[in-house]
Amino acid sequence: MIELRPFAGIGHANHGWLDARHHFSFADYHDPARMHWGNLRVWNDDTIAAKSGFPAHPHRDMEIITYVRTGAITHRDSLGNQGRTAAGDVQVMSAGTGITHAEYNLEDEATTLFQIWIMPTRRGESPGWGARQFPRGDRSGQLVVLASGYAEDGDALPIRTEARLVAGTIRAGETIDYALGADRKGYLVPATGHIRIGTVEARARDGLAIAGEETISITALEDSEVVLVDTL
Repeated sequence: MIELRPFAGIGHANHGWLDARHHFSFADYHDPARMHWGNLRVWNDDTIAAKSGFPAHPHRDMEIITYVRTGAITHRDSLGNQGRTAAGDVQVMSAGTGITHAEYNLEDEATTLFQIWIMPTRRGESPGWGARQFPRGDRSGQLVVLASGYAEDGDALPIRTEARLVAGTIRAGETIDYALGADRKGYLVPATGHIRIGTVEARARDGLAIAGEETISITALEDSEVVLVDTL
């Protein structure tokens, strides 16, 4: 099963400094048919204006992944962590028993990012934060695991849930396969470009909800960058 969720039909809230699109119910956007997809709870497509951002606010019991598409985001939290995550790179915050953080776009241009929340399968642990560079060039023609709850994905940022975040760039005309597993769920968003999986096509920022597929074959109809959550 592959269901297209067009970008034009997902939730939208424009706060001026923040132009947010919601693939799943979030804040004032509520769709009882789109509360989560397996353990994936939130996929927000955010544009944050220059010199603005989210003031300090708390989280707990959630794995929060930020995939920066353009620009950069600067993180500060109650543990004393601070870091700037630039385009193509990823940060992970494991909220655990509780953490307060702020995220600001300190750049001179708008920052665009995907913020992805996955419900943890390990709870009651201390909070944590980490970030890593993932050069887009290293992902050409393949899907690379960027964050994972599985020990065998040793180079990925750790998360406390049985899920993976993977991403890759695909040239027009190329096809790459991903072994999802028929007992798992996938949610795939092209950050850029135009792709096809089976008979279903998706353009930039559309969502594809996938279930019951042992393997998915992703064909790029134009140069594309794809981001996928693989979860229970």
